[in-house]
Amino acid sequence: MYVADSRGTPAPAVTPEPSAVAPGTSPGRRAALAPTVLALGTVSLITDVSSEMVTAVLPLYLVAGLGLSPLGFGLLDGLYNGVSALVRLTGGHLGDRFGRHKALAGTGYGLSALCKPLLLLAHTLPAIGAVLALDRTGKGLRTAPRDALISLAAAPEDRGRAFGVHRAMDTAGALIGPILAFLILRGAADGYDAVFTVSACVAVLGVLVLVLFVPGRRTEPAAHAEPVSLKASFGLLRRRDLRRIGLCALLLGLCTVSDGFVFLLLQRATGISDRWFALLPLGTAAAFFLLALPLGRLADRIGRWRVFLGGHLALLAAYGLLLAGGQHGQHPALPYAVLLLHGSFYAATDGVLMAAAAGAVPEEHRGGGLALVQTGQSLARFAASLCFGAAWTVWGARPALAGAAALLAVAAAVCVRLRPADA
Repeated sequence: MYVADSRGTPAPAVTPEPSAVAPGTSPGRRAALAPTVLALGTVSLITDVSSEMVTAVLPLYLVAGLGLSPLGFGLLDGLYNGVSALVRLTGGHLGDRFGRHKALAGTGYGLSALCKPLLLLAHTLPAIGAVLALDRTGKGLRTAPRDALISLAAAPEDRGRAFGVHRAMDTAGALIGPILAFLILRGAADGYDAVFTVSACVAVLGVLVLVLFVPGRRTEPAAHAEPVSLKASFGLLRRRDLRRIGLCALLLGLCTVSDGFVFLLLQRATGISDRWFALLPLGTAAAFFLLALPLGRLADRIGRWRVFLGGHLALLAAYGLLLAGGQHGQHPALPYAVLLLHGSFYAATDGVLMAAAAGAVPEEHRGGGLALVQTGQSLARFAASLCFGAAWTVWGARPALAGAAALLAVAAAVCVRLRPADA
């Protein structure tokens, strides 16, 4: 499956891989997925096992193990999520500028792999903050080039399925990582050190799979294409469809309560004990894993924008159940219903948004265009988390959630009117 980097005369633009187009495929059968999609899915699966091993134990390690204050952890958590969003534009732009999406993605995966053993050496807030910032820099660098590779490898009519497969494989890693970390903590004498060491080894394996099995092709813009530059990347917002997609992602992101708050609200509504709290993210991840591919296929068939907005309606329903559960008492099915809806939201929006945005961006600007949408959405969600936390502190959990639900309903109605023509 190894494909060497091409160093000959480049084609004017990258076309979908033959396996994605499958000219001989009969009308009743779906074309096989491109090898690039499956290879990148494998890389993401392995890398997410590594990342989620650390994510699962990091709060306990920092607060209980190193004695970090909740305020210090809050600062690190903000840094952890904010750096990635800001770096994505750089990764997307550099991948387009040099035509080396694989090289940029590999650099990002390599930086994140380097950070895992560094956690063994960092024992102060500044040192840990620097390591986490470097890790998130790696994630930011790799995300847009990786998604550009997926979109360029898949046939346009199959992009929803391609992103669905990738996100399902990625989420499988998110399921395996915490379980593996749990087993290591139970079986190893120096549990945290063992988790970080195993995580580092797994991360290196992911980089090796990327280097060996992901095809690397240099993409060159067509003769009539606008030169790749930061100005040109931001100029993509002049495109009506991309501007509307980005605006809708931003508006809806401003009304999205972060996962941590959702799980805390679910615990309050149902009375789930602290010992089971750590399993709640696995419920969301399991639903995401099971539904990513079916909803990706559905998006290709009925329209990506419908599925994307449908995912936010699922999130709105989850908010409604949380509000009703807290008001009318606990129901045994409430946790399962909320986690199913929460996972459905991610399955219907994460990869589907990228599939929709890819159709509004020319190939030579694919990484930068996707990064614009991703960055706007990430920063909006970061702002939403800050605002929701402040609202919870001032008014309480239920009024804050009711306000978020009302804003999400309004934003979804606005986005119905802003529907892109080709999404």
